Amino acid sequence: VKTFYTTPIKALSNQKYHDFCEVYGIDRVGLLTGDTSVNPEADIVVMTTEVLRNMLYERSITLKSLGFVVLDEVHYLADKFRGAVWEEVIIHLPQSVKIIGLSATVSNVEDFSAWISSVRGETHLVVDEHRPVPLERHVIIQKDGRTGPELLNLYDVDKNGNSTNHVNLALTRKITQWENASLRRKASYRNVNKRFSKGKFSKNKFSNSSKSNRGEVAVRHTPKRWAVIDELDYLDMLPGIYFIFSRSGCDQAVQQCLNAGLSLTSDEEMYEIRRIVDSMIAENKLSKSDLKALRFERFRYALEQGFAAHHAGMIAIFRHIVETLFERGLIKVIFATETLALGLNMPARSVVVEKLVKFDGTGHVPLTPGEFTQLTGRAGRRGIDDIGHAVLIDNPDFDPSKAASLSSKRVYPLHSSFVPTFNMAVNLLNNSDVKTARITLSSSFAQWEANASAQRLLSRIEDLKEAINGYEQAFHCTQGDFSEFMTLRMRLKDAQHDQRRKLKHTIFASEVERAKAFKELDKTIDTLRNEERNHPCAGCPDIQEHLHWGYYWAREMRELNQVKDRYNSRTGSVARCFDSICEVLCRLDYLKNTNDALVLTDKGQLLRRL
Repeated sequence: VKTFYTTPIKALSNQKYHDFCEVYGIDRVGLLTGDTSVNPEADIVVMTTEVLRNMLYERSITLKSLGFVVLDEVHYLADKFRGAVWEEVIIHLPQSVKIIGLSATVSNVEDFSAWISSVRGETHLVVDEHRPVPLERHVIIQKDGRTGPELLNLYDVDKNGNSTNHVNLALTRKITQWENASLRRKASYRNVNKRFSKGKFSKNKFSNSSKSNRGEVAVRHTPKRWAVIDELDYLDMLPGIYFIFSRSGCDQAVQQCLNAGLSLTSDEEMYEIRRIVDSMIAENKLSKSDLKALRFERFRYALEQGFAAHHAGMIAIFRHIVETLFERGLIKVIFATETLALGLNMPARSVVVEKLVKFDGTGHVPLTPGEFTQLTGRAGRRGIDDIGHAVLIDNPDFDPSKAASLSSKRVYPLHSSFVPTFNMAVNLLNNSDVKTARITLSSSFAQWEANASAQRLLSRIEDLKEAINGYEQAFHCTQGDFSEFMTLRMRLKDAQHDQRRKLKHTIFASEVERAKAFKELDKTIDTLRNEERNHPCAGCPDIQEHLHWGYYWAREMRELNQVKDRYNSRTGSVARCFDSICEVLCRLDYLKNTNDALVLTDKGQLLRRL
């Protein structure tokens, strides 16, 4: 029986492959990452999740005798760019295959487990909330470029020395004092420059420089990366991982440390680093020209000083070298992008998070509590460290209270990002008919969440219907149907509202069109007024009492209509999106309707393989 182990990134797949090879032997373990294929028919195959999804669509023979699939970092299902892949895998895997999902950041595990049960059958939920190494959170601040950085706790401590949930007053006090001092300096600069601007020096550089000092915003000094590392080294808080959400930023950080003259390794460690690096390079048989193009000498020199970058822009062998040296405790600091937080077994004594915002492909967005937990989860080496350290860097946008709220929050709800795509649609229709494809999509976590929301709306609909029925009994009229009379009143009010809205917001091409539109509205309003005036209930002697309950009835009726619209928009929403995609594909000649069945054209077959 085969077992597939899937991960979201190649680096984690490579590490798991080497880990399993050490445990089970190289002959029993394989690796598939799109650009690498090693022993694909092995008993245990490590791969990226997209590779498994593609296998399912292609009905690969490698799936034969598959018994288990481990989905590592299953919370990636919420990723808006790639999350749909995890749902596709869970939905399309044969029912005979057992799935094991692993995650450290899912708080609504009961909901997720319930969906898995609805798709896969009986499911067991296993939760462990124990953190083997306690985590302390700090902030590094610096008054100005003339003073050194200072490490302060993010939280206050109680009498017993335990962290509380309150922001450290000493931290906020210092930041406020430094900001006030910055504003005072700016004010003094403005006064000096103002005097110069009135004298004979008004045209010189002094008066021009005043333009840059007119703002009222205080300057917050951001500690230099090399200074942060130097401070952590002095406090014996290394090895550490320094997260920077930019590949170029990671490379620059390494160079900045070298330019500052930092060296974190002993002579013995330097020798051992060079021996391991040269051995691994020799095994991969890289030529001298390749090494020169890759700037290998600079890469190795940085490693010998105890620094390295780690990101997806590096070639695989360089990343593997960095991971190997860090695991052996030879490298003291890695400047990494967030991919290193995704399950790689590279714990450190300290984790530094440079900023609490990141670029998500479309814009800069704040880190979520789950992402922050993933990053700081690397801090603290089990069996080595008594305490792990999460270190935040002060900067002009840093807010201690927001940081404290982010790091203390323990709610990481997992929500589906599943949306049918053009590629998904043609792959589904290549293997099944439209009806089966719609049923498959209706099994998604996205639709399950929508249905759960719709169920709550359905309960609200029943409550509203019950209330409406009570009001109808209260305003029962012997003259006629009072609910009909109230409906006329509601229609009249809506028509009058439409008239005011059109008068205020609509732009007409000509006065003739404007007059025509309002004439039609006036006609509708007059008709409704006549119907209301001539309705039997209009002459009821108890009409005022009936209207008292009628206003409540009208309010509940409006909410009922709104809730019904929301309910209808949620039920079958994923399948309706799929239908719309199919219509577009038909118009663009990727699909054609043959005997009431959607069939892929040659263009559709090409799209399926992208």
